[in-house]
Amino acid sequence: MQIESLQNPRIKNLLKLQEKSRERKSQNLFVVEGLQENELALKGGFDSVEFYICESIFQNQIQLNDSKIFSISKNVFEKVAYRKSTGGIIGIYKTRSSKLEDLKLKEKSLLVVLEAVEKPGNLGAILRSCDGSATTAVIVCDPLVDFYNPNVIRSSVGTLFSNQIASASKEEVLNYLQSNQIQLISTFLRDDTISLYEADFNKSSAIILGTEAFGLSDFWAENSDVLIKIPMLGQVDSLNVSNAAAICVYEALRQRTL
Repeated sequence: MQIESLQNPRIKNLLKLQEKSRERKSQNLFVVEGLQENELALKGGFDSVEFYICESIFQNQIQLNDSKIFSISKNVFEKVAYRKSTGGIIGIYKTRSSKLEDLKLKEKSLLVVLEAVEKPGNLGAILRSCDGSATTAVIVCDPLVDFYNPNVIRSSVGTLFSNQIASASKEEVLNYLQSNQIQLISTFLRDDTISLYEADFNKSSAIILGTEAFGLSDFWAENSDVLIKIPMLGQVDSLNVSNAAAICVYEALRQRTL
């Protein structure tokens, strides 16, 4: 039986999960739209609850598990899907814990630490760079961050599910990094700041970035092992935080793969 009305209770709840962070948190559920995004969520071991398929678009391109599958009309799909060309599939999944103690570190870990996240799109772009560079984990110093915001999932093109993620207060993150003997490399301008390209990333390191509006706080500068800057040769003195993160993680990768 095909769902053809936006007033269907399941569709109304799907829209709530898309639009409201409090609903995602209270139900411990989130929405994933798109073929690649759902494929990565399943590959990443996320527990699916149900799928909504527009049969005139979806062509069984990915193997779904035993979750409930509902057929929806093209009209309903176009109303609930943010993008119309995402393969005709929307999934609902259970959220996961994002605690520091759940992270699995490596012998020579590389982490990205964000003091806060101003825009979901920036977080998504950073996750994409961290997936591409095989960064060990992404940590956000904001216990209230909503990793499952649809804009994070979309802008990360599903790499939210291929990265290790965690959130905590900055004090908790600092304690975690220090207790695991991870070098703290912060993007902060001071007299003793060195160029990114002079920093040594050939040991476990955390690259710490601040917000675009205010930069990194003194808290991190005072507790860091190394302060770095990205050379700026033009008229502006800063980069978008997602661009800065990409430059830093790929410099670390370059050093580690020479």
